[in-house]
Amino acid sequence: MRLSDVVSHLDLSIYPQIALVLFAIAFACVLWRALRSGASQSQQHASIPLADDPGDGDEPIIHEGHDR
Repeated sequence: MRLSDVVSHLDLSIYPQIALVLFAIAFACVLWRALRSGASQSQQHASIPLADDPGDGDEPIIHEGHDR
C-alpha cells in the first residue's frame, strides 16, 4: 500500500472544524480579557505608543552623553 492510497482514504474534513473551534476559543479568551480590564488599565495601554519609555509611560528617557 502506497502513501497516496493511505492519504486518499483519510477523512480530512474534521481539521477545518478543529481549527475553527481553536480560533473561537482563542478569540473568546482575548475578548474576555479585553472586556474584563478596567478603564484605568485601558487608558494605560492606550498611552503606550505616546510614551518615551514603553515600560513606564510617565517619565521621559534621558539619553546621557548625546547632544540634541
